[in-house]
Amino acid sequence: MKTKLQLGFMVVLMMFPQFVETIYSPALPSITQHFQVSETQALLTISTYFIAFAFGVICWGILSDYIGRRKAMICGLTTYMLASMLALLAPSFEVVLIARIIAAFGIAVGSVITQTMMRDVYTGAELSKVFSIMGIALSISPVLGLLLGGVTVSTFEHYGVFFLLAALALIVVIKAYYHLPETKQTQEKISRSALFGLAKKMYTDRSIWRFALLVMSYNVLLFSYYSFAPFIFESNGYDASVYGYSGVVLALGSFAGSYFNKICLSKGILGNTLILGASILALASAMATAIVLDSMWFLVPVLLIVAAFGIAIPNILSQALVHYKTAIGSAGALFGLLYYLLIGLGLYVSSLLPHFGWVLLLFAGVGFLLAIGLPRKK
Repeated sequence: MKTKLQLGFMVVLMMFPQFVETIYSPALPSITQHFQVSETQALLTISTYFIAFAFGVICWGILSDYIGRRKAMICGLTTYMLASMLALLAPSFEVVLIARIIAAFGIAVGSVITQTMMRDVYTGAELSKVFSIMGIALSISPVLGLLLGGVTVSTFEHYGVFFLLAALALIVVIKAYYHLPETKQTQEKISRSALFGLAKKMYTDRSIWRFALLVMSYNVLLFSYYSFAPFIFESNGYDASVYGYSGVVLALGSFAGSYFNKICLSKGILGNTLILGASILALASAMATAIVLDSMWFLVPVLLIVAAFGIAIPNILSQALVHYKTAIGSAGALFGLLYYLLIGLGLYVSSLLPHFGWVLLLFAGVGFLLAIGLPRKK
């Protein structure tokens, strides 16, 4: 018997890590100026965030097999709330960096536990459709996050952002405490030896690495925009609030890609075919972005890159763990650990590159090479 889930709240939990990160993004120039650090140092708050996020994924994912999905979710969200309060009170950049690491560790529950709960309840084509619906809903995340973050930074600088993040986390914690059900279907707990065996099996599975690298490439394409764009807008004489409006562009791309993906899945088009098509779109758009990056027209091909993200990611996530259903919580955690470590590494590499166009070309190319090796079957 399936556990009844409030899909709307599950969407909120799924989008929360991305939402709060887009709220934070406009604060980067403010943090740079207030703490007198370089852009490269400021970008460490994003690359280290994803590395800490990776360890949060493995911790909360495994813990959810022991204490349940609900308790793990509440603990992680509370950790994020407390870390945001620490960032608000931080006297130095180093404390902000530590707070960001703790926050990332906590908010990882929004990704791994939500996906695990979805996999607890849904399977096969139904799971793909649920992820696709979530993708459509997630398309509003950049709009809300960037707009809210941009307006907040313009008025209250980075202090306002950290206060807002803590307040939002408190609201979600209360909602989860009273309304989040437990979806774990069995009381069985994976042993330490079984966990190591599962990790060995997964990390020697070439398909797992392929899917993890695909997730990494698309996330670096997306989050490198959040890293580079605030400074691109600032160099062109626009303040944080104007950068915030660029979330509308990202939302249009995300919605278009996710909606197109939903239609294709309903017509029986194979997930791997859609991943390949998305990789071609991303690579062509990366080339176009590199050509027009000196003007604000670069937002047009960026829209198409985000559309490619909306097509590819639901299909990647729904297929990656089809052979690991017997320990899906731990398998999801191990998979998340891998791809979030790769995302952190990819964003660190991107911070070393001098040109946003180079970042897009590199990681769109990686995504294309990985996609052409996928079998044309579900």
